Amino acid sequence: MADGFAGPLEFTAQVEAETAGVWDKVKHHVTPMEWRVQAPLIAEINRIKREKNAAILAHNYMTPDIFHGVGDFVGDSLALAKEAAKSDAQIIVQAGVHFMAETSKVLSPQKKILIPDLKAGCSLASSITGADVRLIKQRYPGIPVVTYVNTTADVKAETDICCTSANAVQVVEWAAREWGVDKVILIPDEYLARNVARQTDVKIIAWAGHCEVHKRFTAQDIADMRAAWPGAEVLAHPECPAEILEAADFAGSTAAMNDYVAQHKPAQVVLITECSMASNVQAESPATQFIGPCNMCPHMKRITLQNIYDALVYEQFEVTVDADILDRARLAVQRMIDLPPPAVPARYDLVKARHHVNVELI
Repeated sequence: MADGFAGPLEFTAQVEAETAGVWDKVKHHVTPMEWRVQAPLIAEINRIKREKNAAILAHNYMTPDIFHGVGDFVGDSLALAKEAAKSDAQIIVQAGVHFMAETSKVLSPQKKILIPDLKAGCSLASSITGADVRLIKQRYPGIPVVTYVNTTADVKAETDICCTSANAVQVVEWAAREWGVDKVILIPDEYLARNVARQTDVKIIAWAGHCEVHKRFTAQDIADMRAAWPGAEVLAHPECPAEILEAADFAGSTAAMNDYVAQHKPAQVVLITECSMASNVQAESPATQFIGPCNMCPHMKRITLQNIYDALVYEQFEVTVDADILDRARLAVQRMIDLPPPAVPARYDLVKARHHVNVELI
């Protein structure tokens, strides 16, 4: 399909009024000149959603104009997929990357799932395939396979249960109990696996996959930030190398970091994760000063207001999953969803995080 508008969208008084609430949230990250282009798109996207009974899932790593402007559901990838399944919308636009759209399709097979850019991939998800998992199971027969949700549907279909960064420790310990073993395969994020290993007595077998955003952070980054901003609190995502968690003040999932800022209201904070998350959280915590460093995900940034508009207008770039893969992947995801919620908030014990624990790397 062709890209672009059927005609120019104007920044009218009506558009300005309709988008005033969004502007109040994004004005520290968007210039007035940019807003005159973005606001008409936001207003038109929201109109088309109502017309077509569509909903937009906006991941935490979307830019503020998307996150606050057109996202009907916002959050991490699994939370978005669950909201899509509960929604009455028949068209779902995934403002995120391809594996997220697949997960939404797995949980909402009857809905049309669209992604604005088919090239919005993920270094972590592309690090492993379903064929790789079949070989892993041959090498380690009888050992349960726990798969991070940041994987493709064909990988999920070959595994026993999924996990998120928030519940990875709980899922690993559940799988060990259910299978009656003392070790679990946790794939594909090596750093998440190593950080989980420091939180549990279950032995971990890991895969050498990485998120290209989180793996670039170093302990020196944190040391430099503490030297420049000695009062700032450092919050880290568990996809980061273990040295980052060792140096942090708090470690947890994107949702846990968001909750920490909202509850503790630090004067200054450093979020060791993707750039846009800090921008999005800041809108809800204006009294907190958010400080770099910042690594940007090039895949997430392929999603724009323009291609969200195009996806809705032309209903293009539909994401499908083969029926056999879809049914088996849903079992792994649903098994995780059916677990009771964690007894304590989803955070990583930083005392345990500072103890070295070996993992077996495949």
